[in-house]
Amino acid sequence: MSLPLKFVNNKIEDYAMQVTFDPVEGAGTIVYNLSLIRTDDLEFAISILKDAFKTGVSVSGLVKFFPSGEGIVDYVVPEGCTAIGTMCSITFDGLLIRRGIPVNPIGGGVVEIENRTPIRFTHIILYEHTTIDPLQVLISQKTTSVLSVMRKGSGNLLANIREFHMEAEPLVGTVLDELASSSYSGILEVGIPNVPLLGVPVDPQFIAIAAIGGTNPMAAIRESGRWVQTQAMKGLMEISEMEEIRDY
Repeated sequence: MSLPLKFVNNKIEDYAMQVTFDPVEGAGTIVYNLSLIRTDDLEFAISILKDAFKTGVSVSGLVKFFPSGEGIVDYVVPEGCTAIGTMCSITFDGLLIRRGIPVNPIGGGVVEIENRTPIRFTHIILYEHTTIDPLQVLISQKTTSVLSVMRKGSGNLLANIREFHMEAEPLVGTVLDELASSSYSGILEVGIPNVPLLGVPVDPQFIAIAAIGGTNPMAAIRESGRWVQTQAMKGLMEISEMEEIRDY
């Protein structure tokens, strides 16, 4: 018997249900992305990660580096390469679910930025219609200009969007307040009931939230002409295993 296809929205729900991250305590499990670079490019990648965090185009300044030969669950980092673990924005969906807030992940795409202000989604792939993470697809299609956003304040960023019922707005506001002083800094824009957010429609009586994609720093490294291979939503990691990029 062949196994049924597993679409990305189901994968998001599976991981989000396992998130235990407490933004107040700064402890617990988060969802992480795993990216592979050439070890010769490590110093350059660190500089990009630092700049991405300073300019607000990354979800968090927390990272974990895995040298060649190190095992990561069912994966071993190849010779000559270094793997980089970064926080995935799906961690936010987990925080909402832990508060009893049902979340509907809508999709991932590219957001146009002008003068550091999000304007609209120019591309979007709906989670319920794909088995491959949309941001992985869009990085490979070279649809971003993250470096331009970092340096000039305008360009195209990777982002994702989800919606929740408007009755839960006070609870969501509490979560956002807690995140304001935490290691998660990936909220891009919050909508209002029944109104499209950045051009993406929402269901009646729902509110949308757009978040910065956790793979934006990797897109910036790729835009610089360096080799990068990214796997979004690789798994779960204790946040205590990660370190601040500014300490490197």
